[in-house]
Amino acid sequence: MNMRALRSVILLGGGSLMAVSPVGLRLHATTGTENASALAAAPEIVDGHTKLGFERLAAFKFIAPNYDPNADPAVVLPLIDAQIPAEIKKYDGKMAILTGYMLPIRMDGTQVTELMLVSSPAACCYGAVPAVNEWVVIKMKPGAAVSAQLDVPVSFRGKLTVRGHLEGGYLTSIYALEGHSMSMP
Repeated sequence: MNMRALRSVILLGGGSLMAVSPVGLRLHATTGTENASALAAAPEIVDGHTKLGFERLAAFKFIAPNYDPNADPAVVLPLIDAQIPAEIKKYDGKMAILTGYMLPIRMDGTQVTELMLVSSPAACCYGAVPAVNEWVVIKMKPGAAVSAQLDVPVSFRGKLTVRGHLEGGYLTSIYALEGHSMSMP
């Protein structure tokens, strides 16, 4: 995702943020502390995919690091990694099903090739700016682009990555999914 696209998303995400600032993303904290019950409950497995909801993915407080122009996107930053609970990290590299609301970022004609999946319709386009653990950046596999589905919940299947994703010195996400397919829940 390029920072111009993220900057646009944040401006559309509620206006309470004036874009990515020099001190990092200013996002609200979700719970303040880990929600142990959401993390402890075993998720459902459907056709070899772990069904993960935002009640689990956003069940912990995450504070985005400040802008670092020298940050190497290939290096796992301890400040980011230490905030993600082991109960969440264990899904890194796993096949997952995620359900939320689509915010298209990149299109190929009328088809969406990259999007943000957000936890709530209020965090999609016009409401409150979501915390970084309340969205997933989804890049659809080549040939798997989907039609835009706005203001309705959608589910995506694919391979989940759990780690800080940096671009141009900014944290752009902690969750990414290589999208294989989309369906209506």
